[in-house]
Amino acid sequence: MIAFKITMNVIPEKQMEIMQTLLPMIEPTARSAGCLSFSAFCDIEDKNRFTLLGDWKTRKDLEQYIASHRFSVLLGTKALLCEPLDAQIFTISGSEGMNAILLIRAKNKTNAPPIDGQRSLTK
Repeated sequence: MIAFKITMNVIPEKQMEIMQTLLPMIEPTARSAGCLSFSAFCDIEDKNRFTLLGDWKTRKDLEQYIASHRFSVLLGTKALLCEPLDAQIFTISGSEGMNAILLIRAKNKTNAPPIDGQRSLTK
C-alpha cells in the first residue's frame, strides 16, 4: 500500500475558494482506479491548514493519479497558498487492525488503578 499526504497552508482570504476546489475532488478521486481511500481535513487549530490523505493499492495507481488532470487542478491552487504545498509519499509494507490493538492491550494488561481519578472501562 502507498499513502499520500498533501498539506496546504491557505491564504486566509482564499479559504472558501480552496474549499470550493477541494470538495468536488474528493469523491471522484476516491473512486479512481487503485484508490483505497481519499479524504480532506481541516486543522482544528488552524482553519487555513488543509491536509489531503490518500491510500493507494500500488505505486503505479498513485502515479496515474499524480499524472491526472484532477491532480493538475490541485497543483493549480498554488496561488491560493501562503507557501508551496507539502507532499509526502509513504510506502507501507503492512497494516494491522483492531485485533492487534486488543492483543497488545491484553499482553500489557496491569492491575494498576486508573490514573487521575479516571475509571476503568474494563471493570
